[in-house]
Amino acid sequence: MQTARQIEIVEAALNLIDENGIQGLTIKNLSKRIGISEPAIYRHYENKIEILVAVLDSFSRFMGEIRTVVGKQNRSLSQIEAMFTAFFTAFNDKPSLVAVIFSEELFRNETRLSDKTSEIINTNIDFLSDIIRNGAHQGDIRTDIPAEHLALMVMGTLRLYVKNWQLTGAGFNLKAEGERLIRSVISLISK
Repeated sequence: MQTARQIEIVEAALNLIDENGIQGLTIKNLSKRIGISEPAIYRHYENKIEILVAVLDSFSRFMGEIRTVVGKQNRSLSQIEAMFTAFFTAFNDKPSLVAVIFSEELFRNETRLSDKTSEIINTNIDFLSDIIRNGAHQGDIRTDIPAEHLALMVMGTLRLYVKNWQLTGAGFNLKAEGERLIRSVISLISK
């Protein structure tokens, strides 16, 4: 369980990333943002990597909450819609998450971060594959393409769409335009 100070550090880290990119996350900038000394940061986290791991852990917990909410939907297509909506809402509300979650190229030389990111991606793909398999069984989702391939296509679409939103400086309404994308994706995978 994180302490109040650790949560504050993670939130400040996300804000710094949002404002200055992941390169702007330094212990010095973080200590200035919070108004505490650099050694005080190190009492809570060993280094910047530990802070980024905490950010990824926080996102992973959030994904668990999303999976719980999504699982309450009766039909698979409704689950997919709820999953996309939750992603778009989360990224719209905290754009810094995009910079962290979709920064796997920056993490490739840091095993803990790349492993954690891979774990999150694989968990989401496995979850979505199960939804798609259930939807195929319900007769709602096409069966001519393996569920794992459809899950990769859907998650890849989500990733590209959100990344484009980030690169355009949030140049369009992610939630509103995302709803249109959801309908298109559902149309593609529906039977």
